[in-house]
Amino acid sequence: MEIKVINKGRQPLPEYATPLSAGLDLRANINVPVTLHPMERRLIGTGLYMALPPGFEAQVRPRSGLALKHGITVLNTPGTIDADYRGEIKVLLVNLSNEPFVINEGERIAQMVVAKHEQADFTLVSELDETERGDGGYGHTGVK
Repeated sequence: MEIKVINKGRQPLPEYATPLSAGLDLRANINVPVTLHPMERRLIGTGLYMALPPGFEAQVRPRSGLALKHGITVLNTPGTIDADYRGEIKVLLVNLSNEPFVINEGERIAQMVVAKHEQADFTLVSELDETERGDGGYGHTGVK
């Protein structure tokens, strides 16, 4: 699949790190380092603009290494980029650690997964079919 991209940043276009990677790394496009203090959230630009084909979305997800080593994650994960959005791709980061974290120009701050999706038509009904699970929700199967 081809995705048209405008790169107004100083970083290369996202690439898959390995032949079987699902996600592409997104890099910070910033003029000066940004310090993300504990429990602070910031919107970080990537300099990328794209046109996804109809029926596709891009999901912005945390990078596991940043989450494990530094407590940095994507706050609205997964963030959804719709096929009709034409603005800059930005990443909403939050620092869940007790230490400040410095984001530098070109730092890999998140990953993006392109995924096919469907749109549903909702039909109002008065009852639903019954299942074995029924209305069992959070924790209904217990802890093993």
